[in-house]
Amino acid sequence: MSVHNFNSGPSILPLPVLEQSAKAIHDFNGTGLSILEIGHRTSHFQMVLDSAISSVKRLMHLDDQFEVLFLHGGATTQFMQVPMNLLDQDQTAAYCDNGIWGNKAYKEAAMFGNPVLASSSADKSHTYIPKHLNIPANAKYLHITTNNTVEGTQWHEYPNVEIPLIGDMSSDIFSREADFKKFSLIYAGAQKNMGAAGVNMLVVKKDILGKIQRKIPTIMNYQKHIEAGSLMNTPPVFAVYVSMLTLQWIEQEGGLAEMGRRSQERADLLYNTIDSLPIFQAKVATEDRSQMNAVFFIEDESLQNLFLDQCKEAEFVGVKGYRTVGGIRVSMYNALPLSSVKAMADLMQDFAKKHG
Repeated sequence: MSVHNFNSGPSILPLPVLEQSAKAIHDFNGTGLSILEIGHRTSHFQMVLDSAISSVKRLMHLDDQFEVLFLHGGATTQFMQVPMNLLDQDQTAAYCDNGIWGNKAYKEAAMFGNPVLASSSADKSHTYIPKHLNIPANAKYLHITTNNTVEGTQWHEYPNVEIPLIGDMSSDIFSREADFKKFSLIYAGAQKNMGAAGVNMLVVKKDILGKIQRKIPTIMNYQKHIEAGSLMNTPPVFAVYVSMLTLQWIEQEGGLAEMGRRSQERADLLYNTIDSLPIFQAKVATEDRSQMNAVFFIEDESLQNLFLDQCKEAEFVGVKGYRTVGGIRVSMYNALPLSSVKAMADLMQDFAKKHG
């Protein structure tokens, strides 16, 4: 019986990426060295880094206004690094509180400036995306979390604003086509759609940098990282390599148009199954449902626990909801085959026949 990996992150990787990564651990490109052993300032790693950056720019259709960085720390580090680089202590920034991660970013920004909430969905337990934004006239930027992994909501249309738009795309990066040039800064932890845990990708429009008065620690300064070409200090070499392979796989499979088609197909199958079986309830507003993370519930907790037990027996991994939300969560990232979603749908239908 094969394992069906619905983990929310670190999550499923494409099989060719796993196979090539495993091979490179023993011998990277015929060098006789492991990818874990090569020097980060050698031509071997520079090739990896250049290839990853080129794939990002092609997939996102970015021009020379934008720089691509691969940094330590994951997306959570960016909750502080963004305001540290873009906001002086007396300046205002607007944040959308549409879930746990957006709220954390908002709170971190308060250490560096004056963040205000442009919107919040806390009144309905973050089960929708507010469409009306209240952005102060003096706001320096607007920050959104494009997909809310925990609560299962997603921005399907990005807001049109006159100020720089900042996006935490950690859980839906490279899952669909989009106008990425609408954003002045995008960041994403790699471990969901673009690689292994340990590296954070950042896309930044150069003209938003260098406009504040505060002194920024060198290791936190985006401009310094740009000058150093993501090599200010030893980068997470293996994680960058896995990202490079994953980005190449996305391109080889048909790019973001194909990733978007597959995402829609997986999501339609799962949500149609949920909606057809009254025993399951999806509380997220239909128009705001995430294609990456479907969150749903069984009202009877004992039945819900039974369903989770059956998922475990069927080797469906990672389907228990986040600790603050509960319920059931099925994460459907780029590398998840449609067959896994079909297997989940079959189990749900069988469970509903017996217990519905």
